[in-house]
Amino acid sequence: MPVSKLSKLKSIKHRGFFAIISLILAAQVSAVAEPLIPFEAEYRAYKWDDDIGTAALKLEKLSKNQYSLTYSSDVSKFFLSDKRYEHSIFTFEDGQFIPSQYYYSRSGTGADKKLKLKFVEQPERQILVNESSALDWKAELDNQLYRIDLPRQIAAGKKSLTYDFINYRGEPKTYQIDVVGTETLSLPYGELSTIKVEIVRQSSTRETYAWFAPELDHNLVRLQQFKDDDEQGDIKLTSYSRLN
Repeated sequence: MPVSKLSKLKSIKHRGFFAIISLILAAQVSAVAEPLIPFEAEYRAYKWDDDIGTAALKLEKLSKNQYSLTYSSDVSKFFLSDKRYEHSIFTFEDGQFIPSQYYYSRSGTGADKKLKLKFVEQPERQILVNESSALDWKAELDNQLYRIDLPRQIAAGKKSLTYDFINYRGEPKTYQIDVVGTETLSLPYGELSTIKVEIVRQSSTRETYAWFAPELDHNLVRLQQFKDDDEQGDIKLTSYSRLN
């Protein structure tokens, strides 16, 4: 196999596109009045138009103010594979997200990885990491909650957001998301009018863009990333439904 072709394939493992869904981070922004609407969304994953797998996002209400958010992806290309799963339990009250538990797992080509976070209020605010160490909890959210906060912020007209979070490696990170315009997309789901945003990272050659559809509760309908002009991945919505 040519070296250049092999290099592109290895990006699925080493700089896997589905890590970026774990790198568009949880928002540290003001509360807005938009409610949480439980939903389920499914996506197809592509790399340079080749179908490489699936992804899914699901928000469920557990009780009056408690929710569950899960994300999963399963992609493969020739002899490389990458399977990821994230699960968040959190409280949503008065427009604010309060994380409680977060779980991450990754398997496939290369080393398997797992992370478990527990956000503790008492006796002091801290984040327990894999039940073996702790971080000071400085109001960060977990690695997932941006996925349901960002649509609310966009619906409220926000154009630029700063995100503080604990990523899927258990590390504190900060990123910025900027609205860059509107665009009509033709997706497996159908044609949609969307709002396009850019995920801005410091000291990075990655370019990441996401599209959100107002008619689908402003939720994510496409996500695409490039590194050094090589497309690392592109997910596109195939189905969307509200949950009772």
